Amino acid sequence: MRRLRKDSPWWTVITTLGSLAACLLLFYGVPLGDSEREWTQILFFVVGFVGLCYLVTFQVRRQLRAGREPSVRVQSVVGLLSPIIIFFAIAYYLLAIHSDAEFVGIETRTDALYFTVVTLGTVGFGDIHPVGQAARVVTMVQILFDLAVIGILVAVATQRLESRARWRRAHGEPGESAAGPHER
Repeated sequence: MRRLRKDSPWWTVITTLGSLAACLLLFYGVPLGDSEREWTQILFFVVGFVGLCYLVTFQVRRQLRAGREPSVRVQSVVGLLSPIIIFFAIAYYLLAIHSDAEFVGIETRTDALYFTVVTLGTVGFGDIHPVGQAARVVTMVQILFDLAVIGILVAVATQRLESRARWRRAHGEPGESAAGPHER
C-alpha cells in the first residue's frame, strides 16, 4: 500500500476535512447545559478538542517548516476558518439561549452554525438576524474578521500565482507571462 505524502493535495483535503470534523464534534459536544445527555456531549467535546489540537499543532509545524511557501500559507488560513466559525457559532448560540431579546430565529446549535456560515458568506437571508445590542456587536466583529481573513486569502493566493508565474518564466516552462497571453 502506498503511503500518502504530507505535501500531496490529498493530504491537504484529509487534514481540512479532519479539522472540520473535529470542529463539528467540539461544537456539538461542548456542554452548555442545554441537553440531558451531557456525558455524550462531553465525549464529543473531548474527541473534537483533542483532534483539533493535533491538527492545529500539525499545521503550525508544517507552516514553520515551509517558511514562505504560499500554498502552505493558504492552507493555514483556510485551516483556521473552521475553528473561527465554531467560535462565533458558540457565541451566537450562548447569546440566543441566555436571552430571547438577542436573536430572531436561533433555537438550536445548527441554527447558530447556519447563521455564522451565512454571515461569513455575506449572504444574509434574513430568516435569522440579531436584534439585541450584544448580538449585533458580535455579528459586526465576525463581519470585520471575515473581511480580514478573505483579504489575507486573496493576498496569499495572489502571491502564490505570482511566484508560480515567476518560476515558470525562470525555468522556461510554457504558460502565460505576467504581461498576459496576447502581449508576448
